[in-house]
Amino acid sequence: MPELPEVETVRRGLLPAMEGQMITLATVNRPDLRWPFPENMADRLTGKRIIQLRRRSKYILADLDSAETLLIHLGMSGRMTVSGVAIGEFHHPHPTPVKHDHVVFDMENGARVTFNDARRFGAMDLMATDKQGDHWLLRDIGPEPLGNSFGPQTLQARFEGRKTPIKAALLDQGIVAGLGNIYVCEVLFRAGIHPAQPIGQIPPDRVAGLVPIIRDVLSDAIEAGGSSLRDYRQADGELGYFQHTFRVYGREGEPCVTHGCTASILRFVQSGRSSFYCPQCQR
Repeated sequence: MPELPEVETVRRGLLPAMEGQMITLATVNRPDLRWPFPENMADRLTGKRIIQLRRRSKYILADLDSAETLLIHLGMSGRMTVSGVAIGEFHHPHPTPVKHDHVVFDMENGARVTFNDARRFGAMDLMATDKQGDHWLLRDIGPEPLGNSFGPQTLQARFEGRKTPIKAALLDQGIVAGLGNIYVCEVLFRAGIHPAQPIGQIPPDRVAGLVPIIRDVLSDAIEAGGSSLRDYRQADGELGYFQHTFRVYGREGEPCVTHGCTASILRFVQSGRSSFYCPQCQR
């Protein structure tokens, strides 16, 4: 599932096509994805202007001039691709519609934004903009790791009294928003912390040190356009490239990249997910 860097990369790719533009026609080709679409979604979107295109955790939020906000979740295989206008160095003509093009936005600037989702694990919803904090997908999410509200004291306070392994804690969206399995593995490697280490046993200075590492890993991934492992594509259809710089994720049996380390990367299953780590560098 796309994590914060992938969703942020998609959001940035959609900006020139969607932000400030009117949706001249919204086409909804099925009644649902992971959940049913909101009632009359096509009519509620058509003719509305997107005032701002934001991200919260792993969700894209489009604030409309109708005082509603469209929530978009890419899910496991969802893609949003742009045609008809230039995105960076790329300009794609409108493609022939294909089977899994479930929602299509035709914009006043000539752009077409197509949401394609083969597995239908994605989602869209509409909510009152001034009530979005109460939405069931957003209300319990923790601070944004790249925002001003996330700092050492914030993280330490959210860890207080917990005995959870550090890997599980960082995956908890109520503690910090947007982190998934890939980037938590990479963060813990850079921090030199074993993924099974209980958070109550990690000294405060090492907890505080996680904050800049989390920011660095996410910023590096965004700059690389995210990580493309299966279905993820940027808004211009291109792959992300951060997977080529993974230090531990997906590298089981390969040598550690740390200079002077003689260990190989190991993997174990933790809460149903693969954790990758170096047994020599991460204690």
